Amino acid sequence: MNKLNPSIRHHLLLGVLFALWGFLFMFLVRPFTDDTTGFPFWIRSSIGFNLISFMGYAIIAVTQKAIFDRLHKWSFGLELCTLFLFYILHTTGTFALYKSPFIGGGYNFFQWNTEIMMKAAIVNFTALAIARSYLTKLIPFKEDILTIKGDNKLDILKLKKSELISISNAHNYVEIFYTQNNTLHSKLIRTSLKNMKEQFDFLLQIHRSHLINPSHFKSWKDSNTIYLTEMELPVSKTFKKELLSA
Repeated sequence: MNKLNPSIRHHLLLGVLFALWGFLFMFLVRPFTDDTTGFPFWIRSSIGFNLISFMGYAIIAVTQKAIFDRLHKWSFGLELCTLFLFYILHTTGTFALYKSPFIGGGYNFFQWNTEIMMKAAIVNFTALAIARSYLTKLIPFKEDILTIKGDNKLDILKLKKSELISISNAHNYVEIFYTQNNTLHSKLIRTSLKNMKEQFDFLLQIHRSHLINPSHFKSWKDSNTIYLTEMELPVSKTFKKELLSA
């Protein structure tokens, strides 16, 4: 899985459904027993464990969005790390509740992890991984719409993030280059390049006069020039290292 639906709201809904499924599974199947497991135990544990499950997944929803917003991409490795983090949160949280006076369970942490959580993870995390995959396919997130504003009231431009190619300094203005319907367009807006960099942190500075959207980088023309979509721009030595590491 190399895509992510970063919507916290969608993942909180998934967390609720996962917790409800876990509640029904625990209460009806009762997948483990020890000396403490009577009917009151299963009422308390089914509610408590799956409330912790929801809270753990809520932490995941917030954390993965912060990572996605910073990197602007997702990968199979990040997906595995996310599921592993949830396993840690889920295991430690449920064990703390299990050993608390509220439940008073008899297993130690090693038994809890190896005999209960690792076995349950085969089913739980397979279901969770499939649900996360379908969440991306069935509820795709909307592409970001950028609103670029200048000093004047009429200086405004709305476009998709993927359409923005670059922003260049033009004295007291900046020139916005973007593509729509496979055609290159530009618009002058009265503001500074510094303001654009602060407002849109995904932009990469390649020259004191130019910012680019990294997704439109195509190739190097030579050691000091790059090709972007429908245009080319110079790269200064000061910012060359940052571009090479992007």
